[in-house]
Amino acid sequence: MKISVEISKYPLRDEYIPAIQDFIDRLNQHPDLRVITNTMSTQVFGDYDLVMDTLKQEMRASYEKFGRAIFVCKFIDGDLAPTEKMGERDA
Repeated sequence: MKISVEISKYPLRDEYIPAIQDFIDRLNQHPDLRVITNTMSTQVFGDYDLVMDTLKQEMRASYEKFGRAIFVCKFIDGDLAPTEKMGERDA
């Protein structure tokens, strides 16, 4: 089973960018996941168990390293990752 997750992290500290970037960098170290980041959120696509286990692991590591934070997540079954051609216009 595949899953798509949109996740946003809100560290409860003044210096919030390093905590967010660290979380994103660690997600990107998992080669079997597709991770797409934009200015508003990070999207993770892959096998349900792998995605959930990875989020569990990386959220815990984030709390242990940086302290309090809020994670806002949306989950939907299926792989809704955009295709390479998405956004291209017909000539």
